[in-house]
Amino acid sequence: MTTRSHMHEVGLAASPERVFAILHTPSAIRGWWGASRCIVHAIEGGTWAAEWGDEDDPDYLTVARIAVFDPPRRMALDAYRYRARSGPLPFQADFRTEFTVTPAALGCVLRVEQVGFPAGPEADEFYAGCEKGWRATFESIRRFLGESEDAATIGA
Repeated sequence: MTTRSHMHEVGLAASPERVFAILHTPSAIRGWWGASRCIVHAIEGGTWAAEWGDEDDPDYLTVARIAVFDPPRRMALDAYRYRARSGPLPFQADFRTEFTVTPAALGCVLRVEQVGFPAGPEADEFYAGCEKGWRATFESIRRFLGESEDAATIGA
Protein backbone atom coordinates (compact mmCIF):
# COMPACT_ATOMS: atom_id res chain seq x y z
CA MET A 1 0.00 0.00 0.00
CA THR A 2 1.29 3.45 -0.92
CA THR A 3 1.34 5.84 2.03
CA ARG A 4 1.98 9.51 2.64
CA SER A 5 3.22 11.53 5.56
CA HIS A 6 3.37 15.05 6.85
CA MET A 7 5.84 17.00 8.97
CA HIS A 8 5.50 20.11 11.07
CA GLU A 9 8.11 21.96 13.12
CA VAL A 10 8.29 25.01 15.32
CA GLY A 11 11.03 26.95 17.07
CA LEU A 12 10.54 27.35 20.80
CA ALA A 13 12.39 29.44 23.38
CA ALA A 14 12.25 26.64 25.96
CA SER A 15 15.03 24.16 26.66
CA PRO A 16 15.00 20.79 24.86
CA GLU A 17 14.48 19.08 28.24
CA ARG A 18 11.38 21.14 29.03
CA VAL A 19 9.88 20.64 25.57
CA PHE A 20 10.56 16.91 25.60
CA ALA A 21 8.97 16.63 29.06
CA ILE A 22 5.66 18.11 27.89
CA LEU A 23 5.38 15.36 25.25
CA HIS A 24 5.12 12.61 27.85
CA THR A 25 3.88 14.29 31.05
CA PRO A 26 0.12 13.64 31.39
CA SER A 27 -0.76 16.95 33.08
CA ALA A 28 1.16 18.85 30.38
CA ILE A 29 -0.50 16.87 27.56
CA ARG A 30 -3.89 17.74 29.02
CA GLY A 31 -2.81 21.39 29.09
CA TRP A 32 -1.54 21.75 25.53
CA TRP A 33 -3.71 19.20 23.77
CA GLY A 34 -6.91 19.67 25.72
CA ALA A 35 -7.24 15.95 26.51
CA SER A 36 -9.68 15.07 29.26
CA ARG A 37 -7.47 12.27 30.53
CA CYS A 38 -4.01 11.01 29.73
CA ILE A 39 -1.87 8.06 30.81
CA VAL A 40 1.76 7.68 29.81
CA HIS A 41 4.22 4.99 30.84
CA ALA A 42 7.27 6.90 29.61
CA ILE A 43 9.65 4.10 28.69
CA GLU A 44 10.54 2.40 25.43
CA GLY A 45 7.75 -0.14 24.92
CA GLY A 46 5.48 1.85 27.25
CA THR A 47 2.00 3.21 26.57
CA TRP A 48 0.88 6.68 25.52
CA ALA A 49 -2.91 7.20 25.79
CA ALA A 50 -5.17 10.24 25.66
CA GLU A 51 -8.92 10.65 25.70
CA TRP A 52 -11.17 13.57 24.86
CA GLY A 53 -14.73 13.97 26.12
CA ASP A 54 -16.81 11.93 28.55
CA GLU A 55 -14.81 9.15 30.20
CA ASP A 56 -17.69 6.66 29.82
CA ASP A 57 -18.27 7.48 26.14
CA PRO A 58 -15.33 9.56 24.85
CA ASP A 59 -15.41 11.58 21.66
CA TYR A 60 -11.91 10.30 20.83
CA LEU A 61 -9.45 7.85 22.35
CA THR A 62 -5.90 7.34 21.10
CA VAL A 63 -3.60 4.65 22.47
CA ALA A 64 -0.12 4.02 21.13
CA ARG A 65 3.05 2.14 22.03
CA ILE A 66 6.14 4.21 22.76
CA ALA A 67 8.48 2.67 20.18
CA VAL A 68 11.39 5.04 20.90
CA PHE A 69 12.01 6.95 24.11
CA ASP A 70 15.31 8.87 24.00
CA PRO A 71 15.10 11.93 26.28
CA PRO A 72 15.41 14.78 25.50
CA ARG A 73 15.80 14.13 21.78
CA ARG A 74 13.30 11.69 20.35
CA MET A 75 10.05 9.90 21.03
CA ALA A 76 8.20 7.75 18.50
CA LEU A 77 4.72 6.28 18.83
CA ASP A 78 3.35 3.34 16.84
CA ALA A 79 0.88 0.43 17.10
CA TYR A 80 -1.97 2.93 17.35
CA ARG A 81 -5.47 2.07 18.45
CA TYR A 82 -7.94 4.81 17.69
CA ARG A 83 -11.58 5.16 18.63
CA ALA A 84 -13.99 7.91 17.69
CA ARG A 85 -17.57 8.07 18.92
CA SER A 86 -18.53 8.69 15.28
CA GLY A 87 -17.13 5.28 14.29
CA PRO A 88 -13.97 3.66 12.94
CA LEU A 89 -11.61 5.19 10.43
CA PRO A 90 -12.75 4.52 6.85
CA PHE A 91 -9.38 2.90 6.04
CA GLN A 92 -6.68 0.66 7.47
CA ALA A 93 -3.43 2.35 8.48
CA ASP A 94 -0.19 1.68 10.30
CA PHE A 95 0.61 5.10 11.75
CA ARG A 96 3.91 6.15 13.29
CA THR A 97 4.42 9.54 14.89
CA GLU A 98 7.92 10.72 15.67
CA PHE A 99 8.79 13.77 17.74
CA THR A 100 12.31 15.17 17.63
CA VAL A 101 13.66 17.99 19.76
CA THR A 102 16.82 19.67 18.45
CA PRO A 103 18.76 22.32 20.37
CA ALA A 104 18.84 25.76 18.75
CA ALA A 105 20.63 29.00 19.62
CA LEU A 106 17.75 30.39 21.71
CA GLY A 107 15.94 27.19 22.71
CA CYS A 108 15.01 24.28 20.49
CA VAL A 109 13.10 23.11 17.45
CA LEU A 110 10.24 20.67 17.95
CA ARG A 111 9.40 18.54 14.94
CA VAL A 112 6.68 15.97 14.41
CA GLU A 113 6.53 13.61 11.46
CA GLN A 114 3.50 11.40 11.06
CA VAL A 115 3.67 8.58 8.53
CA GLY A 116 1.36 5.82 7.35
CA PHE A 117 -1.58 7.69 5.83
CA PRO A 118 -3.03 5.74 2.89
CA ALA A 119 -2.55 7.61 -0.39
CA GLY A 120 -6.11 6.90 -1.58
CA PRO A 121 -9.02 9.35 -1.41
CA GLU A 122 -10.60 7.41 1.49
CA ALA A 123 -7.97 8.99 3.78
CA ASP A 124 -7.94 12.52 2.31
CA GLU A 125 -10.27 14.06 4.90
CA PHE A 126 -8.48 12.46 7.86
CA TYR A 127 -5.06 13.44 6.42
CA ALA A 128 -6.15 17.07 5.95
CA GLY A 129 -7.60 17.10 9.46
CA CYS A 130 -4.32 15.84 10.91
CA GLU A 131 -2.32 18.51 9.08
CA LYS A 132 -4.64 21.22 10.37
CA GLY A 133 -4.66 19.62 13.80
CA TRP A 134 -0.85 19.56 14.12
CA ARG A 135 -0.63 23.25 13.20
CA ALA A 136 -3.18 24.06 15.91
CA THR A 137 -1.47 21.69 18.35
CA PHE A 138 1.92 23.34 17.88
CA GLU A 139 0.35 26.75 18.42
CA SER A 140 -1.22 25.36 21.59
CA ILE A 141 2.20 24.07 22.72
CA ARG A 142 3.61 27.55 22.17
CA ARG A 143 0.84 29.07 24.32
CA PHE A 144 1.29 26.36 26.98
CA LEU A 145 4.98 27.30 27.20
CA GLY A 146 4.00 30.98 27.48
CA GLU A 147 5.50 31.98 24.15
CA SER A 148 4.43 34.35 21.41
CA GLU A 149 4.52 33.69 17.68
CA ASP A 150 7.89 35.49 17.51
CA ALA A 151 9.52 32.34 18.90
CA ALA A 152 8.81 30.60 15.58
CA THR A 153 11.97 32.13 14.14
CA ILE A 154 14.27 30.42 16.67
CA GLY A 155 14.97 27.46 14.44
CA ALA A 156 15.28 29.51 11.27
